[in-house]
Amino acid sequence: MRAKRKQRLLIVLGLVGLAAIAVGLTLYALRANINLFFSPVQIAQGEAPIERQIRAGGMVKVGTVERDPTSLDIAFTVTDYVGDLEVYYSGILPDLFREGQGVVVVGELQADGRFRADQVLARHDENYMPPEVAQALEEAGYSPADFQTQRGQSDAADE
Repeated sequence: MRAKRKQRLLIVLGLVGLAAIAVGLTLYALRANINLFFSPVQIAQGEAPIERQIRAGGMVKVGTVERDPTSLDIAFTVTDYVGDLEVYYSGILPDLFREGQGVVVVGELQADGRFRADQVLARHDENYMPPEVAQALEEAGYSPADFQTQRGQSDAADE
């Protein structure tokens, strides 16, 4: 091998090595920022990681919102009408947040089964079910339409 060819080979190998290191570091950094979505039934079945940032969603269960009058702390239950998830949040809630409303919460599942939320997202009306929740329910063999019917029956029983 001539010196010139050997030098080019070393340069190419060096560039490939640097590119591999850059890609590896980028993937490692992105891994820590990925928020996987879990429905309450998946969390109840133990599929969600503990003490790692995740997203969970469903409907705010009627009659479960408890506010602390001396602080911004709030506790409520998110349900997909199969499983329930206790959520604890400290902060100002979105204007659209209310019982019977579809929400997505971002935070960590604690070892005791409670969900400590860092962020609460609420949208649309009481008929809204976040797309992630609907998809997770369908993958688990449940139909979102069944939950709307069940929610309507539970709302009628509450009145």
